[in-house]
Amino acid sequence: MRRETAYRLAGRRHDHPVGGAGIRKARELRFKALPPGQVERAWLFLGLLKGVQVERLDNPLALGIRYSVLEYSLESIEDALSEAGFRLDNTLYMKLVRALVYFCEETQRHNLESPERLLKKSNEAYVQAWDQHAHGDHDDAPPELREYK
Repeated sequence: MRRETAYRLAGRRHDHPVGGAGIRKARELRFKALPPGQVERAWLFLGLLKGVQVERLDNPLALGIRYSVLEYSLESIEDALSEAGFRLDNTLYMKLVRALVYFCEETQRHNLESPERLLKKSNEAYVQAWDQHAHGDHDDAPPELREYK
């Protein structure tokens, strides 16, 4: 492995996140049909949260939200809605989608908050390990026994 490759694989820069790094999330919130009027109330409720953009979708029981994963998570937003008395869609499909999104956002937040690893000359560790490993490039037989005559 080349030194540049090891540095690229090991190095992380958190102080200057790239615009397309996936920090801004766009999600869909689906609500139950009962009680009626909760989508409009949820739209007003979510509009009060700083850093959360709310938009109406074609589905009358859904809202679109945009937020930064550094400030919010889908789990925290849905927990706030549930505590405020809103009823979210709880079908099996939505449970699976939520579980996947919760896991991905939690992992992304953990990775963004972890400190940068500083590996200097990490390729030397691989070179030393390779030298200690018995492999096909080394033969203990004397040269006269290795040559075919």
